[in-house]
Amino acid sequence: MSQCATMLAKILRRFSIPTWQLRGYDTFAGEWYHLPGRFFSERAAIQRTNSFRFVDAELPKPNLNLYTFNGGTMQKTFFILIALALLVVACDALPGGLIAPTPTAVPTQPFRDAKPNPSIVTKPTSPRPTEQPSVPPRATEPLPSPQSPVVKPPLPTKPSANITLPPKPSVNATPPPIPAGAAKTYSVTNPTTNAKLHVQVFAPQDAAGKKYPALVLVPGGTGAGNAFADDALRMASAGIVAVTFDPDGRGRSTGQEDYNGYKQQDGLVAVIRFVATLPEVDASRVGVATYSYGITMGSGALARYPDLPVKFLIDWEGPAERNYTTTDCGANRPGGIQWQPCSDNAWWSEREAVNFIGKLRVPYQRIQSEKDHVQPTNAHAVDMINAAIKGGVPWVRLNDYPPNQTYDPKAPPPMFPEQMDRQLVQTVIRYARELFGK
Repeated sequence: MSQCATMLAKILRRFSIPTWQLRGYDTFAGEWYHLPGRFFSERAAIQRTNSFRFVDAELPKPNLNLYTFNGGTMQKTFFILIALALLVVACDALPGGLIAPTPTAVPTQPFRDAKPNPSIVTKPTSPRPTEQPSVPPRATEPLPSPQSPVVKPPLPTKPSANITLPPKPSVNATPPPIPAGAAKTYSVTNPTTNAKLHVQVFAPQDAAGKKYPALVLVPGGTGAGNAFADDALRMASAGIVAVTFDPDGRGRSTGQEDYNGYKQQDGLVAVIRFVATLPEVDASRVGVATYSYGITMGSGALARYPDLPVKFLIDWEGPAERNYTTTDCGANRPGGIQWQPCSDNAWWSEREAVNFIGKLRVPYQRIQSEKDHVQPTNAHAVDMINAAIKGGVPWVRLNDYPPNQTYDPKAPPPMFPEQMDRQLVQTVIRYARELFGK
């Protein structure tokens, strides 16, 4: 029976199959989070990342542009039991415990190409440029058939527990290369903190002697302006002066992090006033676009300084208040922003957009996808819209719905599909052009 035991051990090892799970890195929030699904091969996992990665020139979405694979194992009990039963029958029926080469019921399709788990739903995506994975794909390993020998293709070296594709950046990552002359760099002083803020201005190529509308881009999380380098170039090519900046304590600015409180809001105010003085900017057409948690800084600045030369506010999926910002006031996530406890009302009074949005005196446009980039629900978009209308904001709109209408938070309307959200920069440009004309 020793040969039977040896074969049983081989079968058990055979069905200990490595799997991979994806993690996404949010460059705005500066943290990792798990994505749904497990995969039986590196090839399948890499192919799955193509539906999440938004780093090509046409479909940017910077909060989902980096991934890592977590190795693991998954025991396939059902197949092991079948193999074990066949082995026991064969060992009992044959003298000496040897297994005769009789046909057995073996799956004809390779195990690793089995049908995927129906609980994993894959969203349809538009065709995307082919990307070369930075890790070698694992060859498919079919089960050996006793009827004919199977020659296994050579396998690459087994991956380690954590394969990074590509390496995780810090919150203040090195910005992508900017073509020479594409941006002008300035230093703007925050009058409240005396911090020197790093500001970059991306103007259309023929800006000399002309004036264009300007859009100030406010980063999400504790991010800096370098996250917008590619978007700013596209906006400039569309005839908009795009302005990026590093808030206090971030990137190449001096000062200390304030988590979008009054101090950093005052820094944004200084940047807006500076932009209105630029010779290539039409001071009567300056807008603000905020991304994710940047809505707290943007709405706070506009609410506290209603005299700012700002024509409108565009908000992409910004959290309404502390419960959304901290994802239900749970414990701070490792590697994430270390928030103050939700019980600290004085601290949060400076950092809840829903308390500022109703005080705006300029049009407010909200952009919201069906699946929020951080929150498990998109109901906070309705909270922001309803609060703006209740506060008397002159013009309020959610996505492309008719303006100035409220919604039921318990039954939000359908939001933008993910395909639309992947064209975020085009959407922001479209809304900016519309609002500049109002």
